[in-house]
Amino acid sequence: MGNLYRAISADGSAFAAVLDAKDIVSEIEHIHKTSAVVTAALGRLSIAASLMGYMLKGEEDSITLRIDADGPAGQLVAVADSRGNVKSCVTNPVVEIPLNSAGKLDVAGAVGRDGTLSVVKDMGMREPYVGVIPLVSGEIAEDIASYYATSEQIPTVCALGVLVDTDLSVKSAGGFLVQLLPFADEKCIDQIEKNVSAMRPVSALLSEGVTPEQIANMLLEGLEPNELDSAKPVYKCDCSRERTERVLISIGRQELESIAAEGKDTAVSCHFCGKEYVFTPQEISRLANGASEEQV
Repeated sequence: MGNLYRAISADGSAFAAVLDAKDIVSEIEHIHKTSAVVTAALGRLSIAASLMGYMLKGEEDSITLRIDADGPAGQLVAVADSRGNVKSCVTNPVVEIPLNSAGKLDVAGAVGRDGTLSVVKDMGMREPYVGVIPLVSGEIAEDIASYYATSEQIPTVCALGVLVDTDLSVKSAGGFLVQLLPFADEKCIDQIEKNVSAMRPVSALLSEGVTPEQIANMLLEGLEPNELDSAKPVYKCDCSRERTERVLISIGRQELESIAAEGKDTAVSCHFCGKEYVFTPQEISRLANGASEEQV
């Protein structure tokens, strides 16, 4: 279970959201059996999705972050709901590359630097909102800040961090977003810049037992921060047999009839949690009839 805390300055011109996501990223490593650098990369994207999802207003709203780049990890996807619950997946969960020049996990090397970050917000409208930007660095936090500056014109500071132990377990994981509202004055901006520049890495702070509340107060120091709200997001997949049936129906009657004709059970695994759903040839035939009806 994660620990998400949000605070706002006394004048309402700036707010900070901080997430301790050790348990969430540990579940990602457990489900996807990721190598250290992929745990860090997918963990960072999932932390960002959780923070951004929690900012959505509607109970059924969701956000999807997708990175398509030229790194060996392939596509990375993280989906979060408005309670900050998140699920994620990656094309290649095991990537082994050297450490970067700073002696740390080379997240940008695994993700790639030439590609795009897509942000899809499903807020119950006829069409979801889609924003696509070129990657700035592939380190993910800078790319999230760039998205906000480019697509939403919101000055944002983002930090994301995952510490992976030698046994591939997650030592700490978390991140924060600090955003300014249009009426924030220069004094407020200068204070936040000063606070952020004095911060040590968020993963290091969390590993030492510093709480999200304390980190939020550090980020808004000098601005009389007040608690906005808090939450306990988790890694949560909402797959089901019914959803899987709808996906199968979407491939069309002809393809389903071909699968059923093979006379073997069909197993479909969820990309996000690995759960397997098995369908008999008779069940596939029934779905084929359903596909036929939907196409009429």
